[in-house]
Amino acid sequence: MNRGFAQTEYETRLARAQKMMAAHDLSALLLTTEAEIRYFTGFLTRFWESPSRPWYLVVPAFGKPIAVIPSIGAALMAQTWITDIRSWRAPDPVDDGVSLLADTLNEVAGVGRIGVPSGRESYLRVPQADWGWIKSATAGEFVPDHGITARLHAVKSDAEIAKVETACAIAGRAFARVPEIAGQGVALSTVFRDFQRLLLQEGADWVPYLAGGADRDGYGDVISPAGDIPLANGDVLMLDTGAVFDGYFCDFDRNFAIGPPSDIARSAHARLTEAVDAAAEIARPGATAAQLFCAMDQIVTNGAGGSDAGRLGHGLGMQLTEGLSLILGDHTPLVPGMILTLEPGIETAEGRIMVHEEDVVITQTGCRFLSPRAGPEMTVIT
Repeated sequence: MNRGFAQTEYETRLARAQKMMAAHDLSALLLTTEAEIRYFTGFLTRFWESPSRPWYLVVPAFGKPIAVIPSIGAALMAQTWITDIRSWRAPDPVDDGVSLLADTLNEVAGVGRIGVPSGRESYLRVPQADWGWIKSATAGEFVPDHGITARLHAVKSDAEIAKVETACAIAGRAFARVPEIAGQGVALSTVFRDFQRLLLQEGADWVPYLAGGADRDGYGDVISPAGDIPLANGDVLMLDTGAVFDGYFCDFDRNFAIGPPSDIARSAHARLTEAVDAAAEIARPGATAAQLFCAMDQIVTNGAGGSDAGRLGHGLGMQLTEGLSLILGDHTPLVPGMILTLEPGIETAEGRIMVHEEDVVITQTGCRFLSPRAGPEMTVIT
């Protein structure tokens, strides 16, 4: 699959953003996080792991975005479609790009309104002291972006969907090879390391997220790092991965039986896949996140309202989790192009749970599975 996107992809994103900006009387958007900046530029790097330098992108009401970034990133940014790149030598303990950013905002927005992402899952990647300086040096008024960036991220283009589908196919091939690396006597920590190796071998660029668990009839939680306890006959092994291809995540899990599964584990897994099927059946334009939650919750808790996990799925794309949550209180309507996970969980015993997760995209008439769909029977590793 081709890497990156055609320039028309970014031009379309910018046009959508500027149309929404005009509707809310915004003279500019100020973006500071990796996903926000990459969405408009294609600037893809692991350098965000370092918190030493701030990065800024100014999206004007008219014209192309302006990058205001540390000079160490100028060469890579110049490989994108962005042509106006303003940089400084960073880190600078006296003025770490603040005056350069303020000058840019004053030039672009004047005394107008500057939108800043302010809703759920948003944050400012700016030192607090610098943020105060930026506001005092900028003539315009900083206001919430009215959810513009969130709405842009929520609906994916065909090209974006293809990236997620490729990531899902990579993970699917790696999951199919788990019997090569797991079995009785193998430490869970070894399985984790080897599964990351399989993901990379199958084509993942990196594996930012891997969680799971193993125990009899289920596991205690789904976010713990792996310990060194060896797998035993009767265990249920779960692996949940957010692997990345070309900047886009997959996010789904698989359960494996170490030896013949117990009746409890077998029944729980069948109910989990039934819950996914129930949500997929009604996942179409006009349905809501809450309705998908209810469809799954009816099967896994008999309509009790969910568990301590809090939600039964979420949005997915450039970030492992983004946008809507499949909870009772989220009435976001589904529209074509949304990618989400269906992730029911079930209690199997005191202190034990099982979960199952698939990735789907909303189409004009329903939904399509992006992850290789699992059946009701767990894979048995002998």
